[in-house]
Amino acid sequence: MKYIVTLFFGMILLLSCAEKVVEEPENLIPKEKMTEILHDLAILNAAKSGAAKKFEESGIDIMEFLYKKYGIDSTQFSQSDLYYASLPLEYQTIYKQVEARLKRQKDTLEAIGERRNDSVRKANLKRSDSLKAIQEKGKVKEPIPAQ
Repeated sequence: MKYIVTLFFGMILLLSCAEKVVEEPENLIPKEKMTEILHDLAILNAAKSGAAKKFEESGIDIMEFLYKKYGIDSTQFSQSDLYYASLPLEYQTIYKQVEARLKRQKDTLEAIGERRNDSVRKANLKRSDSLKAIQEKGKVKEPIPAQ
């Protein structure tokens, strides 16, 4: 008897999990486009947190900018976001793609920064060596301050 009751409740639970919580909207934003939108949203929100005053002065509204850029409206975005949020695995996939793209961009920017710093260090070292060589030859009696 206990087995039958457990099986019955298990089947109910299984069937209720398979039920769609939110129906797919007619104008659903495709996953790839949603990933692009959420990526841009993350970048713009980060920029706004660092330069909120500039955003206010310029009158830029992040969401309005994204709606125009992607040719969508607020209703379409909200319905699509809600739909994907009702499918946790789909939503997780989208956010993992956004996160991976942000990480690639961060790594690229850090590599560029390191190369720039290395070239500045090399230039400063070369300049310092040149100044030392000039001083040793006696052409300059007082050291030239580094700039």
